[in-house]
Amino acid sequence: MSPLVKIRSERDQMSAVERRIADFILENAQLLRDYSSQQLANALGISQSSVVKFTQKLGFKGYPDLKYSVGEAIARNGGDAAQAAASPAGAADETADGLWRRKCAAEEETRLINRPETLRSVAEAIDRAGRQGRVFLLGMGDDDIHVRAFALRLAMLGILPVYSFDMVRMTTNVASAQSGDVLVVVSEFGSHVTLGRIARQFRERRGTLVTVTRHTANPLRAMADVALVVSAHDERPYIQSLLYQSATQHLLDRLFVLLCEGHDDRHAQLLVNLERIQHVLEP
Repeated sequence: MSPLVKIRSERDQMSAVERRIADFILENAQLLRDYSSQQLANALGISQSSVVKFTQKLGFKGYPDLKYSVGEAIARNGGDAAQAAASPAGAADETADGLWRRKCAAEEETRLINRPETLRSVAEAIDRAGRQGRVFLLGMGDDDIHVRAFALRLAMLGILPVYSFDMVRMTTNVASAQSGDVLVVVSEFGSHVTLGRIARQFRERRGTLVTVTRHTANPLRAMADVALVVSAHDERPYIQSLLYQSATQHLLDRLFVLLCEGHDDRHAQLLVNLERIQHVLEP
């Protein structure tokens, strides 16, 4: 596992001091090679021993071992871009092979960060709410695309979701939520005020709030009963957004598969609906 992925996956279990070190490394990975353990400690206003203990807790022999491992990971990720820049043909290869590899890496990082038991608990909560209550789905902008597709997949399993791109309507819908209902909010940065208000309103109704956001500290993630997170990092903003979209879709697809494979009646309903759709689409 990449050292940066390992740091991201274990950040939530770290102490306050350890999280400060982790965040500094994640945000300044390219510069880490220029920092000694003492310089890193000085930059954060902590003791050098705290830096050493942090690296050992992650399973490294010491700070130089961590720094070397991070440097290797950055070199591997940067190799594709450097090769692409060497020639026009290389640029085309980057668009295909390089982007594919980065998407695979983002999906793999996201899989490692979200524990299987956490994903299963979300699937079970959605299944229970689909039988005894209601499943609310919420997203805005590009995230709404994922929410809309997930709503269709749930409907095909016999789980009728409460979904609308109209935030006023969703506010009204959530006002009738009850204990046992589930709200799934997909929000890349988890900081949109409107989504936060609706989520808070839902929590007041004692429903289960599930959030899907980037693997960063954000208001939505902080108030969630279950927080699913997406890891998607690249220096180029236009690539980073593609990685986020791909990893988010993969995460929701995993939830859908768990709902299909864990419940025979849901799977049977899916097959019936697929056949009905096929009849509609046939000329």
